Amino acid sequence: MNKEFIEAIEALEKEKDISKDILIEAIESALVSAYKKNYGTSQNVRVNIDREEGDIDVFMRKDVVEEVEDDMVEISLEEALEIDPRYEAGDVVEYQVTPRDFGRIAAQTAKQVVVQRIREAERGMIFDDYITRQGEIITGTVQRISNETIFVNMGKAEGILAATERVPGESYNINERIKVYIMDVKKTTKGPQVFLSRSHPGLVKRLFELEVPEIEDGIVEIKSIAREAGSRTKIAVYTEEENIDPVGACVGTRGSRVQNIVDELFGEKIDIITWSEDPQVLISNVLSPAKVEKVIIDEEEKAATVIVPDYQLSLAIGKEGQNVRLAAKLCGWKIDIKSHTQYFGSEPEEIIEYTDDQEEEFEDIES
Repeated sequence: MNKEFIEAIEALEKEKDISKDILIEAIESALVSAYKKNYGTSQNVRVNIDREEGDIDVFMRKDVVEEVEDDMVEISLEEALEIDPRYEAGDVVEYQVTPRDFGRIAAQTAKQVVVQRIREAERGMIFDDYITRQGEIITGTVQRISNETIFVNMGKAEGILAATERVPGESYNINERIKVYIMDVKKTTKGPQVFLSRSHPGLVKRLFELEVPEIEDGIVEIKSIAREAGSRTKIAVYTEEENIDPVGACVGTRGSRVQNIVDELFGEKIDIITWSEDPQVLISNVLSPAKVEKVIIDEEEKAATVIVPDYQLSLAIGKEGQNVRLAAKLCGWKIDIKSHTQYFGSEPEEIIEYTDDQEEEFEDIES
């Protein structure tokens, strides 16, 4: 260890943003363990590295006590006073015990510590980078596939796209480029792990932000999203600008904007509706493409009974109840759908209720 080593530590400090003092303190701590291991001692020792010249000294430390119980770590007050009459019980006496061949051990230990600290620092920087990008979309390359889990090369890190976060029907090949949503970032013993998703509603939201300048600029706001990945998504948008149609802005000229998003989602259907603070208007809107005759609100239960024309009942409920299920998720209201005949005529044979968190399959009912 010499001045060149200190200069190398200082260069690392600038390049890797690792504190010189923290790095040297870590090396000193590691050298204490290396000394005890190599020289088979249980002595209480301290290692000091000169911050300017790089010289290393090992000091044996003994506590000054009235009565010695362990002479490896203690010294009597009487002996301590012979060394220096100013010593008192409770002080610490240090002897320099630096071995002649300790430089070789020190160099090897220091190298191991530096490599470890660089690895930790790089992992820390990767974690800090991706934790700030949580909730964003990133484009990566499929690196490998193992048991339905896709590992995505994102440049600095490898992302994990679990089978549960994939969209049914989507398949990818090695080296294929893929857009993914950064769902979560966690620290592990193997370094930071970035968890990705293709099924998260946030993916659709971010795709709209990328595709629709009015959303990116904050003119149009995405109020709510309900998604059943691979099948259908409902998105509610709003603007305070009187001269802007929020739905039209999202759809684009001849549907160009929304079509780009549909293509990215491999044909997933997207319903774009206008948000309203009036629950009657909102619930009527979210059941699109079905036409609604009447919405009856129960504020206390946050539930609504919706009457639709007889011929619109199947459309309002949707295949396997999907349309009303997504509508309930989107607006946060319980929704009961009844046909005109069921409500105004005879009693309904069966009423299907969907809440924002139900997943029951719809059973066909006849008008």
